[in-house]
Amino acid sequence: MTSPRPSSRPAARLVATDLDGTLLRDDKSVSERTVAALAAAERAGIEVFFVTGRPARWMDVVSAHVHGHGLAICANGAAVVDLHAGGAFVQVRPLDRPVALDVVRALRAAAPGTSFAVELTTGIHYEPQYPPFFLDPGATVATAEKLLYEEAPGAAAPVLKLLAQHPELDPDVFLATARETAGDLASFTRSSPTALIEISALGVSKASTLALCCEQRGIAPEEVVAFGDMPNDIEMLSWAGRSYAMGNAHPEVVAAASGRTIGNNDDGVAVVIEQLVAEAAEPSTR
Repeated sequence: MTSPRPSSRPAARLVATDLDGTLLRDDKSVSERTVAALAAAERAGIEVFFVTGRPARWMDVVSAHVHGHGLAICANGAAVVDLHAGGAFVQVRPLDRPVALDVVRALRAAAPGTSFAVELTTGIHYEPQYPPFFLDPGATVATAEKLLYEEAPGAAAPVLKLLAQHPELDPDVFLATARETAGDLASFTRSSPTALIEISALGVSKASTLALCCEQRGIAPEEVVAFGDMPNDIEMLSWAGRSYAMGNAHPEVVAAASGRTIGNNDDGVAVVIEQLVAEAAEPSTR
């Protein structure tokens, strides 16, 4: 016999989950158990949002499993896209190009050897020293100054995020250095095990964009359950009423989450979603 859901805990209305290292297994697949759990959540009336650092063009791994709304939050909150419409942009929260140039100059001075890539709504481009994106063979290779140049404000494609890579620094040290150097200009985070920083407009994060999407739906933070594994998930996990760090999560993510599940290769997200679906079927004591 199941126990009724405690009246002090609101029922889950939305699941927000990171992809790499969280919903996806290390081979980038979605397990059959996870596919079944996502479908069960939709039948139970629990919306699912994929919230990722990935660009829209890399969402094919989960596009078949998106909910009826079709929406996903990409580029660490810089874009909301409609996967039912081929990844069309619904909302963009861009990084102004002059600000991005200021960040480039500041990081070059603080961490010599840093190289940059620029993620636009039209694709990614990078400097000659930046590790190449083999998934994006059409990228332009040039200095950050040339990649960020525009003849007039608003004349070029919006910048979703700037990426900064250092070949030698410890990843956490590099992130701390960047925040100390230019934290008043933009938002800094990371999701890679290497010294790769992702830079968005000031105030843009997975959490802030998810909050906007929830507000549009009348969903309170207490009704959101979030999952993540890396520092770019911390704000989202802290904002959600219930949050789970993966068994493979970064220590700071574990500290930020209100709970913990097993690792991504063992379907840690599916395990919790199954519990949420069962909870939704239980009578409330209220």
